Parts: sequence; C-alpha cells; structure tokens
Amino acid sequence: MPVALLLVDHGSRSETANRMLEDVAEMVRRQRPGLTVKVAHMDLASPSIPEGLKACVAEGATEIVVHPYMLSPGRHAVVDIPQMVEEAMRDMAGIEYRVTSPLGLHEKLAEIVLERSAL
Repeated sequence: MPVALLLVDHGSRSETANRMLEDVAEMVRRQRPGLTVKVAHMDLASPSIPEGLKACVAEGATEIVVHPYMLSPGRHAVVDIPQMVEEAMRDMAGIEYRVTSPLGLHEKLAEIVLERSAL
C-alpha cells in the first residue's frame, strides 16, 4: 500500500516562513527515499490541505499520514487540522488516512534549543 506523508503547518503571509515547511519536507525525503512527502498550509498560503491531499493521491498514495508540523497540541493541531482533513477526505473514497499528534516533546528538541542558543 503506497503511503504518503503530508506535513501541515499553519501557513503565513511570509513566503520565507512557508518555504521552511518545504525545506523540512526535503530533509524527510532525503532520509526516506521513495516516500512521497508533500506539504500543505492550514491557512494564509497554498497549497491548502485539500490540495496537499490531492497531490498525495496524484502520486499514487492509497494511504496518507498527515502530520501537523506544530510543537504543541493546541486547537489547530488537535481540532482544526483533523476536521479539515476529514472534510477533504470525503471526496477521496478508498484512500485511508490518519492525522498524527504534533511534534510535542522530544529529547532532540532540547539539543536544538541549546545549539541555537549557542550554549
């Protein structure tokens, strides 16, 4: 069953901010060659969540894992994005999907904070 990963962030009016999600997707692609990795923005930018899901299907995915690229389990990550995905998936019969938890806590985040803080 071909699986695709859809990374979803909030979206921004800043193209630089939006581009960062594509940069993360490219890093994931390098670590997992052959995995279809697409991006979408919840608001303010394109591709939208429905567009991102359709792009996954167009690549041949029959299962889509949607990952809210957010740190905490706030409203967007646990309510808004899952609802938006569920609504968009109504038009895609036969495609399985699931929405993961956001990034949350992980030891590697502490490493990154210390590195970026130059400590």
